[in-house]
Amino acid sequence: MIPTLTWTPEGVQFLDQTKLPLEESYVLATTYEQVAEIIVTMVVRGAPAIGVSAAYGIALGAKGTKAKTAAEFAPEFDKICARLAATRPTAVNLFWAIDRMKKLFAKLLASGATLDQVQEKILAEAHAMRNEDIAACKAMGAYGADLLPDEGGVLTHCNAGALASCGYGMALGVIRAAVERGKRIHVYADETRPFLQGARLTAWELMADGIPTTVICDNAAASLMRQGRVRAVVVGADRIAANGDTANKIGTYNVAILAREHGIPFYVAAPWSTIDLATANGDAIPIEERPAREVTHHAGKQLTPNGVGICNPAFDVTPAKYITAIITERGALRAPYSESLKEMELVS
Repeated sequence: MIPTLTWTPEGVQFLDQTKLPLEESYVLATTYEQVAEIIVTMVVRGAPAIGVSAAYGIALGAKGTKAKTAAEFAPEFDKICARLAATRPTAVNLFWAIDRMKKLFAKLLASGATLDQVQEKILAEAHAMRNEDIAACKAMGAYGADLLPDEGGVLTHCNAGALASCGYGMALGVIRAAVERGKRIHVYADETRPFLQGARLTAWELMADGIPTTVICDNAAASLMRQGRVRAVVVGADRIAANGDTANKIGTYNVAILAREHGIPFYVAAPWSTIDLATANGDAIPIEERPAREVTHHAGKQLTPNGVGICNPAFDVTPAKYITAIITERGALRAPYSESLKEMELVS
């Protein structure tokens, strides 16, 4: 299993995804401020991994406090949470993890817990989130594998794999589970401009697992679909609204429209922590704008004319009508999502 992030006695060790696939190196964060910077700079990325990273960041903040009591630590705890919440706005898992820690801390304060107990419980909760994420991804894989063809091409956009989670992956977890069942899958990985998560990260992961993979330019998907080389599409998500509208890496919406035009099923794989029932639809999902340099430069070299305008949204929203099924650890849900998501929330 790929060690995306690991707790150590010294701090949290992150696999540096900005260096892949050419260099496998690690970054050690010993403070919550360092975790925040690691999230912002995309050393770690992917909605579930960001959420767990924030949880460990809070644990580091608690560990490093100079407060003497839990009550004295409370204002610092709020500051830590606010800093981590300000890192990336779109992935709801970040806020889910922080809210979970806030509820735990409030409960501990009310119970009269000591600072040592607070530190211990916060770290235990972060560990629990990590373990839950791995279990959720494997459950997603089991549900999603049933939906993939026995053989043929499966296209994915961006990286919703082990690198975007704590080990097994969402979209790539579905593909891994299908291959483990003996299905003969060939993955087409969109390069995913401008950060190249598909070309750099998805290809690296799948090649390490021995799964046949071909990287394609983002603008080649339609041509492959028309030729019959793509039989299904599976992607991840950073936030799923109550009506099923889904925010994922920029370009996902394009792929969904192409899949519909060519009669190809389009699946979204995401843990339940990515479901945001408090957001009515995709119009209410905040979309992060990334730095212009990600578009203007590559590998340190400038690609665009000086002074040209740059638009670099990190995500787009795929309307629910284009989604064949949403795969979660609780099962594969079908439209109308406003009903199936609400029903799944009530029974689980």
